[in-house]
Amino acid sequence: MNIQTICLIISDTLRSATPLILAALGELVTRKSGVLNLGVDGMMLVGAGFIAASVTGNIYITIIHSTNIYQE
Repeated sequence: MNIQTICLIISDTLRSATPLILAALGELVTRKSGVLNLGVDGMMLVGAGFIAASVTGNIYITIIHSTNIYQE
C-alpha cells in the first residue's frame, strides 16, 4: 500500500465517523449535566430524514432515510 491509499483510507474513515463522533460528544455533554438521553440514534434518524426531505423533496426517500430501512 502506498501513501495515497493510506491517506484515502484515513480521510474516508474520518468523514464517515464524524456524525457518530458529534452524537457521542452531545451525549457526553448531557451525561455530564446529569440528564440521561437515550434518544441520540433517533435524533440522528430524524435529522437524516429532514436532510433527505430538504435535498430531494421526495417523500419516499425521506421515509427510507428516517425509518432506517436500508441499513442492516
